Amino acid sequence: MVNVVLKGHDFDYEVFELLRVFFVNDEIRFIDEEALVNDQSLLIESILYKSDNSYVVETNIKKDDKLLTSSIINEIEKITIKDFSEKKKLKIAVKMSIYEAVTKVVEVKAPWGILTGVRPTKVVHELIDKGYNNESILEILLNNYKMFEEKAKLILDIARLQRKYIYPVSKKNFSLYVSIPFCPTRCVYCSFPSNPLDKTKGYVSEYVEKLVYEIDKVGELTENMHINTVYIGGGTPTSISISYLEKIIDRIQKVFGADNIIEFTVEAGRPDTISRDVLTKLKKLGIDRISINPQTMNENTLKLIGRKHSSKDILKAYSLAREIGFSNINMDLIVGLPDEDVEDIAKTMELIVKLKPDNLTVHTMAIKRASKLNESLNDFKLSKQIEIERMIDITKKFAHEMGMYPYYLYRQKQILGNMENIGYTIPDKECLYNILIMEEKQTILAVGAGGVSKFFFPDENRIERVPNVKNIYEYLKRVDEMVERKKKFIKLLT
Repeated sequence: MVNVVLKGHDFDYEVFELLRVFFVNDEIRFIDEEALVNDQSLLIESILYKSDNSYVVETNIKKDDKLLTSSIINEIEKITIKDFSEKKKLKIAVKMSIYEAVTKVVEVKAPWGILTGVRPTKVVHELIDKGYNNESILEILLNNYKMFEEKAKLILDIARLQRKYIYPVSKKNFSLYVSIPFCPTRCVYCSFPSNPLDKTKGYVSEYVEKLVYEIDKVGELTENMHINTVYIGGGTPTSISISYLEKIIDRIQKVFGADNIIEFTVEAGRPDTISRDVLTKLKKLGIDRISINPQTMNENTLKLIGRKHSSKDILKAYSLAREIGFSNINMDLIVGLPDEDVEDIAKTMELIVKLKPDNLTVHTMAIKRASKLNESLNDFKLSKQIEIERMIDITKKFAHEMGMYPYYLYRQKQILGNMENIGYTIPDKECLYNILIMEEKQTILAVGAGGVSKFFFPDENRIERVPNVKNIYEYLKRVDEMVERKKKFIKLLT
């Protein structure tokens, strides 16, 4: 148990998110009075006050009525980021003080410092937009955000690379996400809107009809806008019949114009859903990017996480895709899967290197609330922080061997080792959709169950999230409502 007392401020959300980085398995409880603390618990006291007309932030950590450590920041004016409001500077100061105090009493490392959000690269983009040069940005990331130098340089390099794909921004541009929420089986770590086909295959036909209807309606609403990219994800899109996929893709191309779509991705995902017929028809439809996602190349792990294919199936599917002519193939891996160690990651990467994919997305295992894994954590062995770091280093080394560099990055809550998810690419094969969805500088219109539209208003640098319902049965009944949810925001953009 970790008890927290806030005095002089109400930044409870920011404090909670930061403390959760260090106290993953502990309950964090906010209390009003120090006297309420059980002596067996850790007490963190965060205080904000004024002294001689200047703000002071103080953090005290106590146990059994004894002061373990403290941290005081009394030069808040040194947080010199342009255009930051006083309140934002105070939030940063509070988090800096807590970070400095907590790191003195725990062994857990926080390589991302006080940054707890999903998209750390957005911080760099904002600083670049304000006119900061590389040296000044690094100084801010290291001193104000307390980031490790390796991570600070990483996101600076990624943000600089992304600029040519993001700018200039326009409220008239958008990308389309299409949700196919069906899978052969549900993996233990999965929290996406995914429905095992053995239980829901009777609804696929009706789902496709409703999905095509929503695509038509969105097409009508966006007549004065310009489509850039399309991404069909899930679930596993190739788990449904190729005839259904053909119908969906054909409708997208007719509604929005095939020549207007500069990148079209279909997640082929699970190799047990890939065949020569499927890949040949996707290629004929003009799909220029697919994703074949092994997650691991270790047989025991594949069985443990609920996959019904082998590493040989992965190799066969990949070889077939190359034979048919796909020149932009992504592969997804997960670092920190249950019962895997450093040697397992090395074996996986040795096989991946031989395949030479164009993109490699390395996810760090995150314990999602809606996953089977979260419901039965005691049944699995998960890697510690030092092991995760070594695994990440191995993937980085092999990616470099393949001539790849990082081009997008994001983080997740409850991510093992306080690490990140990172996408690597060979030159000129960056996935534009991945960059746009992560940096939130373009509207993403999502159709289908579980899709979340994100409307970008550049004049205000603001995002409005508009979700579709996740449940496929509800979606079938309420598709017109899903269209109406988007309609009012599209009108604001056009």
